[in-house]
Formats: sequence, C-alpha cells, structure tokens
Amino acid sequence: MTQTINEIKRILADIHSLDELEQHEFNQDTRKGVHQAISRRRKQLLKEQDIVDHYYQMNQFEDALLATHPEALICGIDEVGRGPLAGPVVACAVILNQGHRYLGLDDSKKVSATKRRVLNAKLKEGVLEYAYGIASPKEIDEFNIYNATKIAMNRALTQLVNQPDHLLIDAMALDTQIPQTSIIKGDAKSVSIAAASIMAKEYRDDLMREIAEEYPGYEFEKNVGYGTKAHLEGLDNYGVTPHHRRNFEPIKSMT
Repeated sequence: MTQTINEIKRILADIHSLDELEQHEFNQDTRKGVHQAISRRRKQLLKEQDIVDHYYQMNQFEDALLATHPEALICGIDEVGRGPLAGPVVACAVILNQGHRYLGLDDSKKVSATKRRVLNAKLKEGVLEYAYGIASPKEIDEFNIYNATKIAMNRALTQLVNQPDHLLIDAMALDTQIPQTSIIKGDAKSVSIAAASIMAKEYRDDLMREIAEEYPGYEFEKNVGYGTKAHLEGLDNYGVTPHHRRNFEPIKSMT
C-alpha cells in the first residue's frame, strides 16, 4: 500500500543525517509532494548541521587551552548593560561542564528571547559553576561605565567557589593573577563567553522587570533601561529615579 505524504513526512522527521536522507527509497517516489517534503527535511538537516558546526567552532579557544591542560577550569566572563540610561551593569562568570553541548549558544543579542530563556535554564542546571557581579548606577556615575564593568566582572569572578585556571573575557582585561585572554566580540567566538552573555542578559532583564514594578511609567520591563521613546517620556512625566545613571544624557541635563 502506498504511503500517504503525511505518513512520509512523519518518517522523514525521524531521519537525522543527510546520508540517510539521500539514500532513502523515498527519493524514488515520483510524487511532487514527496520531493517537496524531502527538500524541506534536507534544509532542516543542513540548518541543524550549521548550528552544530558553529557550536564546535566556538570551542576553538577552549579546545586550544584544553589541548595543553586537559583538566583546566576555563571561565568565560561577559557583561550586559553598558549602554542603558538606567539600571546596573551585570557581569556573569561561567565555568562550563565537561561534555557540554548547548546548541544554539551565541552572542545574547543574536538569540531570541524565547531561546535565551531555554538556554539560560539549561546552563544554570548544567554548568559546573556560575556567578554574577553587579555595579550599581551610582558606581557607574562615580567610576565611569568602563571601570564599573571591570568592577562587575571582578565581583562575578570572586563569587566563584572554584578558582579558574584561565579566563576568557569579552574585550576586557582584568587585574588578576589568573591567566586570561581578551577576545574582541568574544560572545560570538567563544562558547564560554557566549554562555556568560546569555546568563548575564537574563539576570539583568529580570532585575529590570523588578525595577519596573517599583517604578512604572518608564517601560523598564520592555526597554530594560535603554533610551526608548516610552522611557524618555517617562523621564519627562515622572522625573529621574534612583536607578538612573546621572552622568548619562539626557539625565545629566535634567539633574
């Protein structure tokens, strides 16, 4: 009995390699719907393979370190929140678990909110260790955003129970005796930094949602402190909050 196209689609969904797909007897079926189903599955498998290849490419810095020190604890560090007008800058330090495979991990700005939440949950459950560091708006005003970022990163690092053997940091250098590598756009090049990026982003977004409940009218739950139209209108209507950075314009001119 000839299988229906819907039945064939269900079977194709259980094929997880391009070789198996190309060799399957369904390729001999002359129906247009079957060939379309095979083509769609091929595209899906190619996309999945690209994700896998990208993930292993993002292990290049970790693999190089582990090649000479197989037991090394490698810590990725990244921050979020340099640009907003309100809220803290948040850093995260992450030591990934052995055999990790968090497919889809990337720079947090490139990952959808839904995927970020899923990845964040998997990371918190699976990594060897993680910790957060925060620098407040007051510290940002006092020390400037660059130095406040270093403060947040150092705080995250010192919260770890296990001392890392090497640090991979997104475009920063920290004052520490631990060997470190600063990587420009590291959250798109290193799986450890990308993990820190995702976790820091989710942590800070949660903080901003809490602040939004305390100070409604600025849409912090949506703009997470960035200078959107609604945020600027909130400043005009309700003034400056304790969570605003007073050295950032237009707040500086308002205080």
